[in-house]
Amino acid sequence: MQEDLSSLVVALSKAGDFEDAAARTLSSLMRLTEEEIATSRYKNHGKVLRGMVHLRRSGGYLRLAILEQGAATVKSAGGAMEAPSLVSATAWHSVVQHNCPVFIDAILGTLRPYSPQDTERLEELLPGGFGSQESRQSFLSRQASHVCVIPLRTPGSGIGGMISLEADCPPAMGQDFVWRDCVDRLQLVAEIAAPYLTGLPFPPAPQAEVDEFMPVIGTSMANLLPILGVFSQQEESILISGATGAGKSRLARWCHARSNRRPGPFEVLDLISVPEDLQMAELFGWKRGAFTGAVRDSVGSLGRAEGGTLFIDEIDKLSMKAQAGLLRVLEERTYRVLGDGTGDRSADVRFVIGTNVDLREAVRAGRFREDLYYRINVLPLRVPPLDERRDEIPKWAEYMVNRRHREQFPSGQARLSPEAEQRLSNRSWPGNLRQLDNIIRRAYTLAMVEYGASPELLLKEGHISRALEYEEATGEPVVPRGEPLSLTEAMREVATAFIAEARRRGTPLDLGLTEALTGVVLGQAVQELGREEAFRLLGRENLLKNRNHHKVLKRELEKVEALYKELTGSSSPFSGLLPDEEPG
Repeated sequence: MQEDLSSLVVALSKAGDFEDAAARTLSSLMRLTEEEIATSRYKNHGKVLRGMVHLRRSGGYLRLAILEQGAATVKSAGGAMEAPSLVSATAWHSVVQHNCPVFIDAILGTLRPYSPQDTERLEELLPGGFGSQESRQSFLSRQASHVCVIPLRTPGSGIGGMISLEADCPPAMGQDFVWRDCVDRLQLVAEIAAPYLTGLPFPPAPQAEVDEFMPVIGTSMANLLPILGVFSQQEESILISGATGAGKSRLARWCHARSNRRPGPFEVLDLISVPEDLQMAELFGWKRGAFTGAVRDSVGSLGRAEGGTLFIDEIDKLSMKAQAGLLRVLEERTYRVLGDGTGDRSADVRFVIGTNVDLREAVRAGRFREDLYYRINVLPLRVPPLDERRDEIPKWAEYMVNRRHREQFPSGQARLSPEAEQRLSNRSWPGNLRQLDNIIRRAYTLAMVEYGASPELLLKEGHISRALEYEEATGEPVVPRGEPLSLTEAMREVATAFIAEARRRGTPLDLGLTEALTGVVLGQAVQELGREEAFRLLGRENLLKNRNHHKVLKRELEKVEALYKELTGSSSPFSGLLPDEEPG
């Protein structure tokens, strides 16, 4: 053993990147397990199938490397790699919470944490099995009957990921296979390798193929998309976290297009636009007369997504009652339409979940169910904000302007001057892709006004600067990197921009348009917090009690729409918040 460890240290010291270190580590671990099998009662029945290194952080996966039995090099997540049986969220939870290895019996669907000091106490804390049947079936489809999951401890006793070893040995059903006999040696190898696995650079990502859902792919996304590509081939829930406007819905559609469910429908349930009292109805559907205002039957999001994918965005806005209903769907794969007394319906749906908040913090604060959190946090991925993907900004701007230009001139071309690209790249983008799209839309309109309709169009730095002035004028500051403006300073900037626009036009600009500022503030709060919390935060809780907040929101947002149409000729970023009608 000592000689093997010395050889491993020498080999790891020569590793040039993460994949090289992963191959050397997994090879050592699999060889150690094979030697244990050879001296056990399972020597004629058991075999090691594969090993995996899962690099993770709190927001999701960073890297995944797989070494199949007999292979010399690892396969990283991406390309034509066959989807692996990923370790269940329950196993990851126990590894992090108790900082100990975990043994999985996939045949029985049980999970057993290991601690030589206090095994009985740990098993009492985590007595059950997988968080989902999908996890169990995923292992069995890969012929993995027994799995050992080892924490990948980083300096300072943190958990930077895990290593999983999969074996096939049906006769060991109900037993720990050989894991308990060699787990201490496996853990020692993992701890020797941890600094290399977590510290070495990733190899350059292969050129990612762009498509209609991801037309721009920078360095950061090129490293994440291969992992998401593997996730898309699973049936388990995907949790995509990231700031508002960072592109979570695009990634959800990208996943669906690469999944086995791509022939089926892709349905979106954006909870930010659904009042709490209608969430259950929107999710499950309803029968006529089920509640006040239910004048006709509705299939609901689950019914519309049957056989396909349901993307639930802003999951943190889900009420506690609706959380309990969703948990039942995830656990039992059945649900009941509101007002339907004929019984339960099956839910043949794959879930992709989006959030822009820290759900673990929401769990600690009592706003989100812990059991639901672990039920949806199976395959997690964090989308970096646009400010962390600055190499994408000019490319996204070019894509956005050409998308609009080719609606009028299918063979035309619109581009940005180098100065315009630099102006965009030097700004901070708290609103991410959504905010950038608004700026490009305004700059495009300004360029069309100046040059007229032409197949060839150039957006100059001046068009971008004026578009940014409009952004500031409507209460949506785009500030340079550095200290943000105070509220009073920002309001003076709005006033200055309003006067400058009136001078530029040469015709009076109705002062009444400034009344839209209330709607801009309210719309932004609703987008960030949801309707009810926004009204509470802004001192209008009395409107919630009287159920008048829908009328007020509609009235104020109509003023915003009037402002945007006057200044830009297009809809505001809050147009999707306008209620069609008041709920009954």
